[in-house]
Amino acid sequence: MPGASAVKRKGNDSGTHSSNHNSVKHSNGDAHQRNNISQKNSQEKGKNTKNSALLKERASLVLWRKPFKTLQYFFKEVFVLLYRLSVNISQHRIALFSTLLVVIAIVVLSNVSGPHQDALGKIKIQAWWCVYWLGLGVLSSIGLGTGLHTFVLYLGPHIAAVTLAAYECGSLNFPEPPYPDKIVCAASVDPSWSVTVWNILRKVRVEAMMWGAGTALGELPPYFMARAARLSGSNSDDEFQELEALEKAQKKNKPLSRIDRLKLYTEKLVKKAGFFGILACASIPNPLFDLAGITCGHFLIPFWTFFGATLIGKAIIKMSIQTVFVIIAFNETLIDRFISFIAKVPVISEYLTLILTQFLSEQKEKFHGGSKSKVESKSILAVGLEMVVVTMVIFFLVSIINSLAQDHHKRIHKSPSGKRKSKD
Repeated sequence: MPGASAVKRKGNDSGTHSSNHNSVKHSNGDAHQRNNISQKNSQEKGKNTKNSALLKERASLVLWRKPFKTLQYFFKEVFVLLYRLSVNISQHRIALFSTLLVVIAIVVLSNVSGPHQDALGKIKIQAWWCVYWLGLGVLSSIGLGTGLHTFVLYLGPHIAAVTLAAYECGSLNFPEPPYPDKIVCAASVDPSWSVTVWNILRKVRVEAMMWGAGTALGELPPYFMARAARLSGSNSDDEFQELEALEKAQKKNKPLSRIDRLKLYTEKLVKKAGFFGILACASIPNPLFDLAGITCGHFLIPFWTFFGATLIGKAIIKMSIQTVFVIIAFNETLIDRFISFIAKVPVISEYLTLILTQFLSEQKEKFHGGSKSKVESKSILAVGLEMVVVTMVIFFLVSIINSLAQDHHKRIHKSPSGKRKSKD
């Protein structure tokens, strides 16, 4: 029938038109999706290029490359930190008021004569002695790798001096720390303080534990910075971004250096083992422990889990190991063997043995109350050690300036939205 044929053709034409329309729509959708992917890839590439440029610019902020800009950023960051510190202190008014009352009470008691003066004087001396070693410990670990190596410069030589004095005096019953200007052997030997590794360890326990506790306190800034960044939802810190990049490289079976593999192992140990993983990392000399603090802060591990394990590991376990090592290394037998070994070195053996024996004899003479003249001649070894100390202190100060300048650069170029906050 003509009518039916027309209707059929009309239906076929309508189906064909609908099919073509769906095909065009699907094609447009694929093209739109491809454009979105291409646009997203280009944005990601541009973002990575911008981040690389910022990292390169940040790395150039050092005193020997851009001294004026580095100092400018350094002072700005110091101002920001002082402002934040004042704000935080003002928010804890009860603690601030209590601290002021305690300080005022100590000042008043110190200026009022009475029988309490002797006890108060001893407490003040002991407190300053503990604060001194605590501060040296903080300086040793603070600054994400820029710490001053105060164990090598101060605590190690102090333990060595006590050990040498013990073997020279034949006893350890010289005054308890804090010592006078120098250690002097006692007139009589106390049998309860015989020269043993355990007794020497007891003699230096306060200094060693305070220094270890200071190193634990110095590990808190990386933890708090990573924790604050995670809670605020801002971009990950540079160090954690580096760990993420290393994890991706490891999954793609790319070759990694030993340091990079150790970084990944430290991160995995802390994440999986928790308290005991942190304790293991803190109990051994580990220059990468900052990564443990960053990892704990990023994954919001509780504060007392992190700090408790760090304090036990650094102030008790690690310090006991290091102290025993120094005590054993500076006993008379090993020192004599070391001097005998130096004497076999060709060309410079006579010169080196003369310097070492002169230095040791001067130290032993001091233990017996010698060298009381005000003007004392310094040996070449002592002058050399002083130069090393001065050099390391200067390097530490320069590192702190560079680090704070780079922190300020990071601060002004990064916000929760990933945009720059202010102009240079």
